[in-house]
Amino acid sequence: MIHLVTGAPEGSLFLRACRREPVEATPVWFMRQAGRSLPEYRAVRDRLSMLAACTTADVIAELTLQPLRRFAVDAAILFSDIVVPLRAVGLDIDIKPGVGPVTAQPFRSDADVAKLRNLEPGDVPFITDAITMLVAELRDTPLIGFAGAPFTLASYLIEGGPSKNHERTRALMYGDPAMWHALLGRLADITISFLRIQVNAGASAIQLFDSWVGAVSPDDYRHAILPHTSRIFAALGSAGVPRIHFGVGTGELLGLMGEAGADVIGIDWRIPLDEAVRRVEPGKALQGNLDPAILLAPWEVIEERTRDVLARGRTAEGHVFNLGHGVLPETDPDVLARLTDLVHAESAHALS
Repeated sequence: MIHLVTGAPEGSLFLRACRREPVEATPVWFMRQAGRSLPEYRAVRDRLSMLAACTTADVIAELTLQPLRRFAVDAAILFSDIVVPLRAVGLDIDIKPGVGPVTAQPFRSDADVAKLRNLEPGDVPFITDAITMLVAELRDTPLIGFAGAPFTLASYLIEGGPSKNHERTRALMYGDPAMWHALLGRLADITISFLRIQVNAGASAIQLFDSWVGAVSPDDYRHAILPHTSRIFAALGSAGVPRIHFGVGTGELLGLMGEAGADVIGIDWRIPLDEAVRRVEPGKALQGNLDPAILLAPWEVIEERTRDVLARGRTAEGHVFNLGHGVLPETDPDVLARLTDLVHAESAHALS
């Protein structure tokens, strides 16, 4: 097993790749590496709801650390959920098993937007406490904090729950621009506060998940979403940590996402990394982008596709290996461990 984290977090493979600095091997971590594919995670969740797990500091720390005991990944990601800050500011939002985030009263008016107050550190003490524990435990392994982006958060609030096409969300964006920008502005404020709290507690990097923004056109993204996303990344610019921006189905938006201000652009599995290099402006590292479903295929297929991702990733100014979305629940943890070692070994050979 190869694990090439060296010295303090600042010298880690992950942070150096995010900053487009030379690395001796490609760093790797996985979205949803802490979660449903691990039997030890399921054992914890058998006794706790998702929101209970996300709001209990020692549980957050334990679930964050579980994958690092199995895989030689180069970063940990805080165990949490994008709706945690919304719940913390008083919204009646829950995470229903097998469904996802569900809002009791979907947003329909300016009065609903007015419910959104700013997030204070005292609203999420469990986040600060968990990160403090984790930084002490992780030592030389970076911890990634994260938050949901305004469009994706707005989608859950407007639709009332998960949506396939986000019709109500897009209808509000088209039909009531004033309410739309007021809503996204308040969500951006909450997101900035949530990310700052994580960085101040010791997170070494942050990732902004705009999971569902691929539902909009480039022109609508530029005018209705980009200003709010840009404000988030600008507000975190002085924090001195790498900022990662990820969305699903965003192949046509990659150039605009690059303009938003992140240091690293996450790429889903639909766009080859060398094509993503052409679409994203220079001065960015890329993250991704093995299809999560490939991990359910025979090992020889996984090996071939991983080598292809690594080869294409070498065309980027910096590359962090990841999946093109989260780890699927059916994934064998032993495959993830084997994949992690393959990425390190193959890339170390290619870069030597």
